[in-house]
Amino acid sequence: MMKSVSPDAISKIMSNPSPDSSSDDFPLIVVQVLDLKLTGNSRFRFVANDGKMKLDGMFPSSLSSEVNSGNIQNLGLIRIVDYTLNDIPGKNKKYLIVTKCEVVSPPLEAEFVDAVKNEDTGILLKPKQDLEVKSHMQGPDISLKRKQEMFTKSAAQIFHEQNGNMAPSARMGMSRRVHPLVSLNPYQGNWTIKVRLTNKGNMRNYKNARGEGCVFNVELTDEDGTQIQATMFNESAKKFYDRFQLGKAYYISKGTLRVANKQFKTVPNDYEMTLNENSMVEEASEEGTFIPETKFNFIPIDQLGPYVNNSELVDVIGVVQSVSPTMSIRRKSNNETIPKRDITIADESKKTVVVSLWSDLATTVGQELLDIADQSPVVAIKSLKVGDFQGVSLSSLSRSVIVVNPETPESKKLKSWYDSEGKETSMASVGTGLTPSSKSGGRSMYSDRVSISYITSNPSLGEEKPVFFSAKGYISFIKPDQSMWYRACKTCNKKVTEAIGSGFWCEGCQKNDDQCNLRYIMVAKVADASGEAMLSFFNDQAETVVGCSAQELDNLKSQEGDGTPYQMKLKEATWVPHLFRVSVVPQEYNNEKRQRITVRSVAPVDYAAESRFLLEEITKMKVST
Repeated sequence: MMKSVSPDAISKIMSNPSPDSSSDDFPLIVVQVLDLKLTGNSRFRFVANDGKMKLDGMFPSSLSSEVNSGNIQNLGLIRIVDYTLNDIPGKNKKYLIVTKCEVVSPPLEAEFVDAVKNEDTGILLKPKQDLEVKSHMQGPDISLKRKQEMFTKSAAQIFHEQNGNMAPSARMGMSRRVHPLVSLNPYQGNWTIKVRLTNKGNMRNYKNARGEGCVFNVELTDEDGTQIQATMFNESAKKFYDRFQLGKAYYISKGTLRVANKQFKTVPNDYEMTLNENSMVEEASEEGTFIPETKFNFIPIDQLGPYVNNSELVDVIGVVQSVSPTMSIRRKSNNETIPKRDITIADESKKTVVVSLWSDLATTVGQELLDIADQSPVVAIKSLKVGDFQGVSLSSLSRSVIVVNPETPESKKLKSWYDSEGKETSMASVGTGLTPSSKSGGRSMYSDRVSISYITSNPSLGEEKPVFFSAKGYISFIKPDQSMWYRACKTCNKKVTEAIGSGFWCEGCQKNDDQCNLRYIMVAKVADASGEAMLSFFNDQAETVVGCSAQELDNLKSQEGDGTPYQMKLKEATWVPHLFRVSVVPQEYNNEKRQRITVRSVAPVDYAAESRFLLEEITKMKVST
């Protein structure tokens, strides 16, 4: 193959944005690679040059090995075998993505231009005195610069030459020296960055020992894909909150950097930025606005255990199983009332988890999900806090992002699974499936281990806020004539009443339904070697200890005969060992103070792990004596 670019290669690409590479009519496209550079995530940007025109392009991560090995190099020639041509959002420009290519030539000494052809090399040259920079829009008179001269000009000079006819303010913006985010550190002096706003948190108020104030966060991304979180407090928060608009690009300077707090950081960067009242935030007017794609790093629901009460935030995707009505929760810190809504989601691990949506997310996206709950929508949620309510639970933050029915491969795969088999599959809460292993997230079953008597002999436990303990015990008695379940709405799981005429009325959803679910709300006596106590069980935990659903137990209760199957089922559930995670709060009943001990999660006893735990306790006793 001749070591030269194909005539009008860029024009051929522009005229055929979606080629059929298997076709016999696929043209010969050989271009020169210019300005090759890494742009993050193992992708490389470059400029394709045919001597007359240039086109911005990218090698995807699948071709990164070709670049890293040195096969594809700057100023080298490649034959494009397959490609796609995409529009750049907000701009009247195209972007070339090379999906398959072949190396034609190693790096040449100069850049191809359409001028006098050198017969020995095939490189198109012009006399040195005629060299100048021109845009491909000026026609075929693009000229060559020597390689060493190409690197002597700063980016600002090149921008100035290429954009001389722009407005003065725009020229100033493009001529300033811009630092990439990856180069910033806390010890650096003055710097200016050019970034796009990819996520904007809500303004929130706070109160601490130093006083009251307001704060909000943004996530910023530069052209290389590097991200950083920026925080603004009080006056700077008020100054910049309205100025920052999602999807717009900005020049930012006079900010400060510090080592990122792992408890609050939401992007993969060792540093975080703080902007004060003297910081400069100027919109890059030459850049268009677009809504950036939210990037997720999904954690399967059955793998959430290790993140419980961890500072690390998680992203999840799941099919919505139920949506509760909006509730009003009063904060103890400032007595402020905020809206809350719970949604239950499931994924292919056949586990479910409750996600609590707070504030605006509860009233906006939460209401949208309630309206379409019967369609089993898919939700992708970014930046959730993992708590230990009911074993494992998720809560939204001001920076959380929810996308309903996202157009992603993960969403399509999950929806396909749910429609084909998931909707008929029995799901279990991830909290009930905990095993006492730190790798699986059940370590809370062995933390704060106490005896039953320790709880019952300390009536003041939980006076200020609920306290949590772990215990090993046996179900010693389940009263058969108690009200063990309630009629629940199939959408939100709230209690329903019989509607006038027929069906069941849900006050939360404000609708009638022909059917309802039965959900456990059970009290059982639990005993260990030190004593016994009455524990309250909710639906998922009761299903674990009883061994069947409330509906199945109700069917058994309706059967007659000696030793009814209902009572036999309850008897089978007794004297089976379990590990319990419980919360303890005092409550008043008939002017008498008593403890309410609620089971948050249940797990079977892993005897190997239990033995290791007991050996560790014995070792501690020996050391203390």
